[in-house]
Amino acid sequence: MTSKFQASLILIGMTLLGLLGYNAWLLETTPPTMAYTTFVNKLEDNNMSTVELRDGEIYGEDKNGYHFITYSPDVPALMPLLLYSDLLLTTKAPPSQFRKMFPVILWFFILTFLWVFLTRKSSPKSEFAGSNRLDRGNRTTEQKTFKDVAGIDEVREELVEIIDFLKNHEKYNLLGGRIPSGVLLQGPPGTGKTLLARALAGEASVPFYSLGGSDFVEMFAGVGASRVRELFQIAKTTAPCIVFIDEIDAIGGKRSGGMNGSHEEREQTLNALLVEMDGFSSHDETIIIIGATNRPDILDPALLRPGRFDRQLTVSLPNLKGRVKVLDVHTRNVTTASGINLANIALGIPGFSGADIANLVNEAALIAARKERKAVELIDFEEAKDKIIMGLERKNAMTSDNERRIIAYHEAGHAIVATFLPETDRLHKITIIPRGQALGLTQQIPFEEHYTYSLIYLLNRIQVLLGGRISEEIVFNQLSTGAANDIKEATEIAERIVCEWGMSEAMGATVYQTRQEHDHHAPRSEKTSREIDLEIRRIISDCYNQTEALLREHIKLIHELAEILLIHETVDGEEVDIIIKCYLNRDEKKLAEYKKAQELTEASYTNQGEMES
Repeated sequence: MTSKFQASLILIGMTLLGLLGYNAWLLETTPPTMAYTTFVNKLEDNNMSTVELRDGEIYGEDKNGYHFITYSPDVPALMPLLLYSDLLLTTKAPPSQFRKMFPVILWFFILTFLWVFLTRKSSPKSEFAGSNRLDRGNRTTEQKTFKDVAGIDEVREELVEIIDFLKNHEKYNLLGGRIPSGVLLQGPPGTGKTLLARALAGEASVPFYSLGGSDFVEMFAGVGASRVRELFQIAKTTAPCIVFIDEIDAIGGKRSGGMNGSHEEREQTLNALLVEMDGFSSHDETIIIIGATNRPDILDPALLRPGRFDRQLTVSLPNLKGRVKVLDVHTRNVTTASGINLANIALGIPGFSGADIANLVNEAALIAARKERKAVELIDFEEAKDKIIMGLERKNAMTSDNERRIIAYHEAGHAIVATFLPETDRLHKITIIPRGQALGLTQQIPFEEHYTYSLIYLLNRIQVLLGGRISEEIVFNQLSTGAANDIKEATEIAERIVCEWGMSEAMGATVYQTRQEHDHHAPRSEKTSREIDLEIRRIISDCYNQTEALLREHIKLIHELAEILLIHETVDGEEVDIIIKCYLNRDEKKLAEYKKAQELTEASYTNQGEMES
């Protein structure tokens, strides 16, 4: 049973079945009723065999074997006729009141027992206690170790000390040392927080209890707090052990003190968790609490204080070396073709989390199996990457020749601006095949992750976004709706330059509310809003003019690249580079400018890599 509602339905059904069965039994065992006058006439005709008196009820049988029941309004007046008749007369004492009520009492106790039994099974607390979550021992079906974790070496090193404490906690207790009782893993989704906790338990070979924050939340008042107390009670009996609470922000959010029922229940659960985390000492019970969240900013300060979550470890996205290690882990059980360089694959997927990389390897394996290959090849990884980043190809999308030509010139404009401007992301692929929600796509991949952005990079990014619209305007002398998302993104970048990053000379190094924050906070003055709007418009206008000048200068290249796109539909970044170099070989001055832009781009990424190292 999963709810009291289902238990109630079962009891109602059983009650109805019982009543139907009882009525059927009465119909089978109770003789038919005879009219009293008919009974008296048969009695006077001496046609009765037996008569039994039951307190006004008369059960009888005539000489033909017909059984019947009738009711006498005056039994004493009937007695002389019965005594002088040739029949067997018997009497039976009426049943006691208890005997009459016994079937009802018995049925009541049966239903009460079933109700208690079903509701006990369906109660949230009992379901929680009897579930596999709280089974003794490591409940994971597959043992994980740090060999299965890659790309987060810094966090792994921090947890080595905890492993040693779980294995040899007496050594620390003798010296008076106290290992952190709680570790909070925070970071973006898919970075391996859950996997890291499972690997920690696997390395230490201790029981591992994994729960989600939503497992403590129920519609019944007080259930969450009781589950917290039950969890810690069981954890103490299996110490040393690890308790992992995933998405702890579901119960650990900041307390508001409001009277809302749902908030009050969550706050009671949080209070119980705070009390329990203070209720055990590492000297007595070796219990490590590991929490995971991707929203540490909303956690209650009392939960983060030393003594509860002593360590807060940030599990960030893997860098280039980390991605290579993660790829190596996930390709162990995948048959890959010889000669595949994982570093080249990792170079093309910046910003991928561990879960994204696992999905990439799985998609590549599925594509290779679909094409009946014996091993996963590099082209399968490329196809899987395009599917994840750009979306699934819409091969059945019907576009007219005129629309295909507009899309080709639009994407050619993006590609040319991205190639000629310095400090821009590397051009990876151009396609006019509809993918996802886009009719065409120009994909850029940075050489390495960006941790900071220069003003030149941001302005050039705006120019790249505007390149498609400007290319359409130059070639066709008309505008289309295909650049809507590009204009929106360019405007957002310009707004953040002015309002958030303080890169505008007119507005200065001051932070202003953006349009999204403006709807939820105190409004800024009308004069300030006007100045901000004018500055955003100036940035967009300057970038527009510079991009238009660049594309008009290379109008022949736009036509060449667009025609190639119309023929091949998809062009790689290396092929675009060859096309541009062939075009520039006709003009030494333009070739020199192109090489200079490429050198500046490589130099900027080299300097950034040295700063990171």
